[in-house]
Amino acid sequence: MSDIVRIKTNSRMSMAVIHGGTVYISGQLALDSRGEDAATQTREILRRIDTLLGEADSGRTRLLSASIWLTDMAHFDAMNAEWDAWLPEGAAPARATVGAALAMPGFDVEIAVVAATG
Repeated sequence: MSDIVRIKTNSRMSMAVIHGGTVYISGQLALDSRGEDAATQTREILRRIDTLLGEADSGRTRLLSASIWLTDMAHFDAMNAEWDAWLPEGAAPARATVGAALAMPGFDVEIAVVAATG
């Protein structure tokens, strides 16, 4: 188990797990902007992801995949505008975006990513 590193772990989950040169970042929510519009929530989520990537010795240019959940696909354009501004040119990961009910009301966007470390 020493080759597995867990970041910000509680009894239920870890915010990130590193193994074999890959970091898996759990679905991130906009905890500080709950109830705000999708663009605002997406900006906060991407800041959270930046922080976790930094803690894992990774970054935006190392993204491998992204999974994005929206409570309403009407949020797609607003989320994408923030995503496109955040993502470095030439660093687009494999990505899926789906409409889904999220675990708690007031959250309209959730994003999980996988990235290479080092």
